[in-house]
Amino acid sequence: MSTFDELDHDEQLRRLHLLAEKAIGHYDLPAGLTVEMINLSENATYRVEGPGDGQRWALRVHREGYHSKNAIQSELNWCQALLADGAAVTPVPIPGKDGNLIQTVDHDLLPNPRHVVLFNWEAGREPSENDENLGEWFATLGETAARMHGQVIAWQRPAGFERLTWDFDTSLGDRPHWGRWRDGMGLTPESEALFAETVALIGRRLEAFGKGPERFGLIHCDMRLANLLIDGTVTKVIDFDDCGFSWFMYDCATTVSFFEHEEHVPELIRSWVEGYRRVRDLPEADAAEIPTFVMLRRLLLVAWIGSHSETELAQDMGVDYTRGSMDLCRTYLKNFS
Repeated sequence: MSTFDELDHDEQLRRLHLLAEKAIGHYDLPAGLTVEMINLSENATYRVEGPGDGQRWALRVHREGYHSKNAIQSELNWCQALLADGAAVTPVPIPGKDGNLIQTVDHDLLPNPRHVVLFNWEAGREPSENDENLGEWFATLGETAARMHGQVIAWQRPAGFERLTWDFDTSLGDRPHWGRWRDGMGLTPESEALFAETVALIGRRLEAFGKGPERFGLIHCDMRLANLLIDGTVTKVIDFDDCGFSWFMYDCATTVSFFEHEEHVPELIRSWVEGYRRVRDLPEADAAEIPTFVMLRRLLLVAWIGSHSETELAQDMGVDYTRGSMDLCRTYLKNFS
């Protein structure tokens, strides 16, 4: 049997869909369900819908080799703790027929089984960067992040807790989780040299900033607008698949993912900081370093696009995103060298 990565994209999607349809049999769900993919990134996420009664669930089929079963369980443990402690509204996982939150599902057309998690469907809408009240939502985002960070500092993690670390080395350094930034789409000798100078400066500043427990801990790592749901006055945080250990201020940088270059971003970040300080102390030195984390995230996404060229998001951003990063690098080097 061919390895999954050797298959063309459409065939990969077909086989994942067949596995997703098989996976719903592991849960106590009604008959006549429909299964539709709604997102493909690190994982494949499907909307599972009941026949005519409005019941919905979200099914996540995990990418092979990205997270261990223990790491997935650790993610679920933190989500449940955030919800129980009132720090954030998070998705509720549903146990399978055997009582386990993580199901391992195989299919004859896939060489290896996949881990699968089913969640209750969360109502709400994804905010848009064009929302008139986006600054207010960013202040709410700051409040939410502050509560989550406070919860993490006070929380006793379960024994054996396992999540990835997102630091300089595993983002832009020698052990990158999402591929090398040098393999981003459309790099030229000019952009590669500019990015290399920027990466070196980021590394020096983060080394000086340090990883003290007041600055570095367990965070969401992907609090961009696509991973938020606005349900009335409630802001929900979804998709904790990338959660891991990183700088608290990296959560701020991820909120402007893919539009870091827009003129209104500094204002949005100021709103985020204002909201954060309503809940938790944020020293000025930490807030002043946020541009470094924005650049870290931007170049990490250049790497992600290069290593995930099969995804719709990577294809939409592509070479233009790489080119658009150059002015950001020049401004950062001018202001922080």
